[in-house]
Amino acid sequence: MQINIPTERLANAGSQVKDKIVTGVQRFKGLPKWSIYLIIGIAVLLIGLIVFLCWPKPEAPVYPTVEAEPVVLQNVEVYGEYTGKIRAKQYVEVRARVEGYLERMHFAEGGYVKKNDILFTIDPKLYRARVEKAKAQLNKNQANAQKAERNLARIQPLYEQNAASKLDLDNAIAAYESAKAEVIMSEADLVQAELALSYTAVRSPISGFISESSADIGTLVGPGGKSLLATIVNSDTVQVNFSMTGLDYLRSKERNVKLGQKIEERNWNPYITITLADNTEYPFIGIVDFADPQVDPNTGTFSVRAQMPNPDHILLPGQLTRVRLLLDVREDAIVVPTKALVIEKGGAYVFVVRQDNIVEKRFIELGPEIPNKVVAERGLGSDEMIIVEGFHKLSHGMQVNVVNKPTNEE
Repeated sequence: MQINIPTERLANAGSQVKDKIVTGVQRFKGLPKWSIYLIIGIAVLLIGLIVFLCWPKPEAPVYPTVEAEPVVLQNVEVYGEYTGKIRAKQYVEVRARVEGYLERMHFAEGGYVKKNDILFTIDPKLYRARVEKAKAQLNKNQANAQKAERNLARIQPLYEQNAASKLDLDNAIAAYESAKAEVIMSEADLVQAELALSYTAVRSPISGFISESSADIGTLVGPGGKSLLATIVNSDTVQVNFSMTGLDYLRSKERNVKLGQKIEERNWNPYITITLADNTEYPFIGIVDFADPQVDPNTGTFSVRAQMPNPDHILLPGQLTRVRLLLDVREDAIVVPTKALVIEKGGAYVFVVRQDNIVEKRFIELGPEIPNKVVAERGLGSDEMIIVEGFHKLSHGMQVNVVNKPTNEE
């Protein structure tokens, strides 16, 4: 395909433009010099304004965006966890104190018995006979004492009248004193016999739950036979025994915490909670009332005891349980979220953001841990801000863009 270009028209247009340029130059030359300078100056200003407006603006610096929050002050409870053993506050073995054949059992095994309830009966016939014999002997000795007293009453006036010798008087006095001693001995024998007879009715020394019988009916029991008949436990209040290390003791002394002693100046005292076998927490707390004053050299531990109420008898003596002991309360401690911590070989640190949004890498000394938080023993002030999100690519001295940062007005 061919394109026809009108050459004549192009030539005419070119000549017209040339004429206009020549005419403009001639007019420009005819202007005064100051007008020329003014026109040139205006043109330069227009060109400079156009260049300024069209020049690309420099980009603003982009700082890392982080989330920060203030340091929190709170009371932190410090606990230790140990393995404990439940022990009844009262544990009594019921034993036969006299020898004989077991005749009867007066309780339901595993049931509750009251103090002084009759539990067993031992054949009393032998001991009842001994009581009767002691009574008879006492009556005999009392009669002899009365006879000796009458003889002495007769001899004494005769001696005063020289109708009886000094020997007769001495014999009468000795017979009377001996008879009185025989009476006293007989009274003691009777008491002893009656006491032995009372031991044939074996009574409960305390109130509590009784075990199964350790001896069957018809068994020879007593010092010459089987003496243990049953055991009774009173578990309305139980003791929780556990062991602590020497290091625990030193740490408690540093904080002036004396286990087993109440300090009136302090608004808290060491107590325990225990976890049952089904991983539920027992609803009552126990107060620590005893700590062994010496360490077992074989284990390096010392014994601690707490009293725990057991009104529903959920806790059984001999049961093992997990013990959680309140060791200390750090008042107004500085705590930081564990998510803000960076732990490396040289220690643990957090990033602190200043008022000018410059971050500092701050090493801190860690203390006790609580859920999702940890105590900062040293390295942080109570009025500082720490970065909790977006700190993984930060370095000391960087400037950041902080969000969720409270203002001074807040």
